[in-house]
Amino acid sequence: MKVAVLVLSLFVALGAVAQGAKKAAPGMGHAKEAAKVPDAAELKKMSARFAPTELKVDLSGLSEGDRKALAKLVEAARNFDGLFMTQLWSGNHATYAKLKKDKTPLGQARLEYYWINKGPWSSLDGNKAFVPGVPPEKLPGANFYPEDMTKEEFEGWVQTLSEKEQEQAKGFFTIVIRDGSQGTKRGGLKLVPYSEAYRADLEKCAKLLREAAALTENESLKRFLTSRAEAFLSNDYYQSDVDWMDVDAPIDPTIGPYETYNDEVFGYKAAYEAYINLRDEKESAKLAAFSKHLQEIENNLPIDEQYRNPKLGGSAPIRVVNEVFASGDGNHGVQTAAYNLPNDERVISQKGAKRVMLKNVQQAKFDKTLVPISKKVLAKAEMPLLSFDWFFTHILAHELSHGLGPHQITVNGQKSTPRAQLKDLYSAIEEAKADALGLYALQYMIDNQQKMGLTGVLPSGGDAEKQLYTTFLASTFRTLRFGLHEAHGRGMALQLQYLLDKGGFTVRPDGTFAVDFTKIKPAVRDLTRDLLMVEAKGDYAAAKQMLEKGSKLPPAFEKALAGLTDVPVDIRPIFVTANQIAPAAK
Repeated sequence: MKVAVLVLSLFVALGAVAQGAKKAAPGMGHAKEAAKVPDAAELKKMSARFAPTELKVDLSGLSEGDRKALAKLVEAARNFDGLFMTQLWSGNHATYAKLKKDKTPLGQARLEYYWINKGPWSSLDGNKAFVPGVPPEKLPGANFYPEDMTKEEFEGWVQTLSEKEQEQAKGFFTIVIRDGSQGTKRGGLKLVPYSEAYRADLEKCAKLLREAAALTENESLKRFLTSRAEAFLSNDYYQSDVDWMDVDAPIDPTIGPYETYNDEVFGYKAAYEAYINLRDEKESAKLAAFSKHLQEIENNLPIDEQYRNPKLGGSAPIRVVNEVFASGDGNHGVQTAAYNLPNDERVISQKGAKRVMLKNVQQAKFDKTLVPISKKVLAKAEMPLLSFDWFFTHILAHELSHGLGPHQITVNGQKSTPRAQLKDLYSAIEEAKADALGLYALQYMIDNQQKMGLTGVLPSGGDAEKQLYTTFLASTFRTLRFGLHEAHGRGMALQLQYLLDKGGFTVRPDGTFAVDFTKIKPAVRDLTRDLLMVEAKGDYAAAKQMLEKGSKLPPAFEKALAGLTDVPVDIRPIFVTANQIAPAAK
């Protein structure tokens, strides 16, 4: 899944944006009256929410063969923009072609915003249409199902299928179309595998992946690219997902059909996306150093020993990479800063899942959004304490912290899990726990870095504690801008209210915010303890109480958030390095 933390706290805000009210089922997509579409001036403001940002990646460490393979992968990934647009809406390409012919200022403004969203609906505005003559909102079923199909029709049809066909109908890699061969005006339903529906695009991609595999010297990358090329044409992605989990190479590509967010009816159908990345060796080494000490941190959690795990299991692999190119579902609307894949439960049960963290995308979001936010919410004298190194290091700690704390618990004599007991509240509590525990873990490392052998691994320069906590304070506003409708926003609001109550964060008379460095460390320790105990006891009532208290932001924060309207919400990447090694066709 995509994590937009901070984007996952983040992230995850990186990737998660308000999607508006619930949509109607397929077959009702055109029932609503179209709202007034924005004019050229409004569209320019809408586009300005995405700050143009150059992404450059140093390729000097690549071998000649890998450099050539990278160019082939970028070329292959370019096919996914058009393929994703096909998946999003049946009228996408015709509408886009029409806009390209419109040379008026309004036409060009529409064209620019259309490409950002890869369609006629604005992802930052509840997926409402911004051009005329299209459905007023994104169709819930996208182009995975007939537009006039109802949910009830699909479910009734599925019951007539064999067990294998039912699995395919509900699977990731098939679309559903009208069967014109039945002789009825409306036609029944029919399954078409992706390998047939998108054959031309997938054949191009498969060819380029094979060429890239022949160029790289890395066996694990070669194996994945070869099996993924086969999957594009066979429609069986299992083995290539297994091979993707085993990739250990300078080039770290993610390319295929993965996320199901665009299927808002059933969440069955996967959209094509590509992230062509290079491994960040420095951050990977930092991550490995942190990972060696997870058991020590677990042993020192601020909860009773009975709730600690005396022996942590294997943790999911985490890769730190820099993005060279993204396309398809990976490059529309808000940019993904991290993702957790694959989604195939068969692979997860065998190999686990892999978290991929896009460092240069995080850096870009920090520079383009968090820095200008900080200039509004922090005192000028505190701006030097803002640190990308600590921002990103906390993200790493957040991800590692998901594996710490209670995971198997006993409630009323029965074995259970925090997820099962906290139900709908679990995601928000878990994200808050990972944030708070991430801070707690980093404080533990700062206090014990010489003993733990982390000198030179943690960010250096200046006052580490002040940088860590001031940067986290500023980042709360970044996450809260996306609202309290999703787990990261709710979890962040909970933390904010708690730390304000404990005096760790304070509000100045001039409306800026500060960290009280005499109170923040014990406040974080208490917050970490309370969240861990909610999970350890599976205490739904306590979780609800904490989240409800956090849902009422203090007026000072509401006012501050309202003053951020001129700050970009996200970035619009310009893939400089990718365009140099594999220029787009004109």
